[in-house]
Amino acid sequence: MTVMTGLGARKAAIVLVRLGKERATTVLAHMTDEEVEAVSAEVATLSSVEPGEANEVITEFGSLLAARQHMLQGGMDLARDLLERALGEDRAEEAMQRLNAMAVQLPFQFLQRADPTQLRSFIHEEHPQVIALVLAHMSAEKASLVLSGLSPERQADVAHRIAVMGRANPETVRTVEAMLERRLSSVLQPSDSSRVGGVGPLVNIINRADRSTERQIVEGLESLDAGLAEEVRSRMFMFEDIVNLSDRDVQQVLRQVDTAELALALKGVSEQVREKITANLSERAAENVLEEVEILGPVRLTQVEEAQQAVIRTIRSLEERGEIVVRRGGEDEFVD
Repeated sequence: MTVMTGLGARKAAIVLVRLGKERATTVLAHMTDEEVEAVSAEVATLSSVEPGEANEVITEFGSLLAARQHMLQGGMDLARDLLERALGEDRAEEAMQRLNAMAVQLPFQFLQRADPTQLRSFIHEEHPQVIALVLAHMSAEKASLVLSGLSPERQADVAHRIAVMGRANPETVRTVEAMLERRLSSVLQPSDSSRVGGVGPLVNIINRADRSTERQIVEGLESLDAGLAEEVRSRMFMFEDIVNLSDRDVQQVLRQVDTAELALALKGVSEQVREKITANLSERAAENVLEEVEILGPVRLTQVEEAQQAVIRTIRSLEERGEIVVRRGGEDEFVD
């Protein structure tokens, strides 16, 4: 537990907003995934915060930081005195309780930032009681991911051991923790390594390929792993996905697309796509584009795909600059 999370989610959210994006990002990097999610949810729901409340929270945050520093240096009495002066006796007592909680190092903290798949591959051969002990000390979300990768027989055994587990002997916990940390320290270093693979990077690569390569990759994935192929598809942006953009964003895109290129991109598209685009042009501009589409006559599919890729590149560029919002599979919809 950090000083930030010791404040509680709402107060932590207020502090993050006051810190600004750059410094808030640095703070979030030192929190667990669960803490980040909880605080981020509060940030998303914050509407207006009264100046008085914000100042009070910032004062409490500063006092907690200073008090914790004194506590880490062995000055518990000084820490309490500092909090009482800053917050008053009652609130100081609550703050001290939170500081004491922060001072307690929870078992198996070194595993909290480990990738569940990686962790699962190293823990599955351990005795079921060891696995049960570890999972019982992890967040429910991460423990479920590890448990789901075990064999059905081992799942049942570990689940049963967790269910009947009472109070664990502290010495046993420390022994198991030390053994695992020593054994896995050379391979489980999530904070010092960066993730270079995953669906996200793959989607970024595919999105920059031509349409025929894009199709081949996705079809190849389909034959290897249908579920993965579906996840990749849901996160890719196809030309047809332009119908999911807001009218305001479509207008922003069209302002940067050449009329001739747009006409070529519209060859052979669905009526829904065509209507989405023409509805966001002036009446005269829409007539000109549709007229040019008719004048083009038959064209090669590769030419149409190249024109569509040019429009998609414009969309990605605007998205990267934060000028438009592109919704992908599984993301929440927005309400104007």
